[in-house]
Amino acid sequence: MHVSPDTVADERDWVRSRADVVVPLLNDLRAEFTEIFDTDVDPVTAEMYRTEVDAVFADGDLAVNVAAFVVTLRELDVEGDYPGFVADELLGRQLAGMIAGGQPLGLLGEAAFHYADVIHHPEDATAGSDDLEAALAAGFQTRLPGWNWTEGPSPFRVD
Repeated sequence: MHVSPDTVADERDWVRSRADVVVPLLNDLRAEFTEIFDTDVDPVTAEMYRTEVDAVFADGDLAVNVAAFVVTLRELDVEGDYPGFVADELLGRQLAGMIAGGQPLGLLGEAAFHYADVIHHPEDATAGSDDLEAALAAGFQTRLPGWNWTEGPSPFRVD
């Protein structure tokens, strides 16, 4: 695999084009988390998702790594799937964390990935493609605003 600036731009366009799959999964996650964590989490629109995709890919160092993971997961398939599950799980988890941002959001993105991966199994998925969609949903749902605990200053801040 060779990743160039053109590859990164192509992958950004591909990730943006997946709003019809990623945003509903992202909002399903947020609805589940609203109930599980007894909090309010706002839904996300396709336009909010696309704007945030642009922000991720505007950071060149992040963009090249996200693009490489996206390409790898898009192309990854394992005969019989289960014996190779470590590769797609590891790549998906890491991608979700990268997209989510630095700590603690990176860890939350990784945790959300596992939840998304459990509930997302498209019929025509390859070993990597369903993990890719789960990673995009988990990473962006963590990164995007709408979580009430992230709005405003932290009560744990020490001045």
